Amino acid sequence: MDTLNNATFEAIQLLASGDSELWNIIGISFKVSTTAILIATPPSLLLAFLLAYGNFPGRRLLISVFSTLLSIPAVVVGLTLYLILSRQGPLGDLKLLFTQSAMVLGQIVLCVPILVAMCHSALQAADRRAWETARTLGAGPARAVVTVMHEVRFGLFAALLAAYGRIIAEVGASMMLGGNILNATRNIPTAIALETSKGEFSQGIALGIVLLILAFILNGLLHYFQGKGRFAT
Repeated sequence: MDTLNNATFEAIQLLASGDSELWNIIGISFKVSTTAILIATPPSLLLAFLLAYGNFPGRRLLISVFSTLLSIPAVVVGLTLYLILSRQGPLGDLKLLFTQSAMVLGQIVLCVPILVAMCHSALQAADRRAWETARTLGAGPARAVVTVMHEVRFGLFAALLAAYGRIIAEVGASMMLGGNILNATRNIPTAIALETSKGEFSQGIALGIVLLILAFILNGLLHYFQGKGRFAT
């Protein structure tokens, strides 16, 4: 118990003192995950809309595929991309392995199924009269899409927050694709894994506190948007 208390006290001191190594790890984690979510969101929204409102061959199969991909382990994504980006892989010449770009790519693959599946569910629940009314009033397809998405914006925000929470806390893909290199690709989850394996708990606890605070904020925002969505309907 004394060891835990001491490690927790040291962790709080690390956070409060502005330890450069610790905050660099936190900065890399947020930079990579934010970049991934910004890249993944637009195409995921468009695909979710097509699956909800389109009628084309293979539509149901695609919905099933994205629903299945929701449970894909991060380490499987990491292994697959590792083989693709390695020197012997088809994209080895790009030299992306063990870089932040590779980590971004891995997190994009992880968050797209969440975004597509959750946004599709939100759009399916929308009143189709919004689309029909917008088109009847002369709105073009792009304007009509924006109108429908505005109607279910709270559900879409919830999907965005859920996807962000998923990727910023994953360790498997980041470890395999980034290599856990200090000041380059070491993020919060990989640093926690490393420090715990060395028996150095203070930095791991400090980073864990950051993730817990983030989880609390994301859950608070999620409940807020869900509540606003119910209120709006």
